[in-house]
Amino acid sequence: MKRILSGVQPSGRPHLGNYLGAMRQHIEMQKDFEAFLFIADLHALTTVKDAEKMRAQTYDLAVSYLALGLDPKKTVFFKQSDVSEHAELCWIFDCLVKMPYLERAHAWKDAVEKGKKEISVGLFNYPVLQAADILLYQPDLVPVGQDQKQHIEMSRDIAQTFNNTFGETFKVPEPFIKENVAVVPGTDGQKMSKSYGNTIEIFAEESVLKKQVMNIVTDSKGLEDKKDPDTCNVVKIYKLFANKAEIKDLCDKYKKGGFGYGDSKKLLLAKILEHFAEARKKYQEIYPKKDYIYGILEEGTKKAKNVAGKTLEEAKKRIGYL
Repeated sequence: MKRILSGVQPSGRPHLGNYLGAMRQHIEMQKDFEAFLFIADLHALTTVKDAEKMRAQTYDLAVSYLALGLDPKKTVFFKQSDVSEHAELCWIFDCLVKMPYLERAHAWKDAVEKGKKEISVGLFNYPVLQAADILLYQPDLVPVGQDQKQHIEMSRDIAQTFNNTFGETFKVPEPFIKENVAVVPGTDGQKMSKSYGNTIEIFAEESVLKKQVMNIVTDSKGLEDKKDPDTCNVVKIYKLFANKAEIKDLCDKYKKGGFGYGDSKKLLLAKILEHFAEARKKYQEIYPKKDYIYGILEEGTKKAKNVAGKTLEEAKKRIGYL
């Protein structure tokens, strides 16, 4: 069975874009692969500078994945910072990677282009830690979005550099990029993102979820006016969860007129609540069970350290530390 590995930052409550872009894929793939999934709290430190926020968001992400169907018997689920091998291998790679190479990374270039002056070493070094995250577990495939392809290519380069310098040690993984992954529009029409503040959160209280849906931006056409379903953000999100008959019915109502945007938003809210009903119920059930949640992460850490420790030991032998 092939091995896959993914990491997710605890940067805020999961939203529809997170689910459709990555979380659903991670959960589906555990059926057919030996899966490793970690909460990337070391990476999150580049942006999260509050201890309580870090703890809360890490815990919430763990609960969210379990509520959505992650099976800890099928997926090794753990917290990155609990496996010290990540940081140790990162330093070894730091001593091989040249600074001009890292200056090619998208995250660094974006920060420079935006005129940020106080950029942390952590942000600059992000691809090296990511390489350590991946290569420690010798995965065959790394599921990523198209925007993360470069980081996987850099991880491959770093693996090959180490292997060419010290001898064959790391498997060179392949990126697994799912085609036709939907880009989920946010409430303002841009790509749904926490950084834009335009998200619809999966596990928000129903009153909050309703407010988020009702805040979706539409044009100024009135109730009786005919509307274009192809340009409406509400319809675009509705299509991601509804069946063909439901989509056709909504589009027909738009074209006929006499159907307001408030009506379509209510339909969307109902569809979201229906789609996530089981997960939202489980989220409420397990959220208070801290011993259960932390127990799963601790068990995952043991399994992760078993694999990561062997890889790091081999790397240390190769470079002369052992």
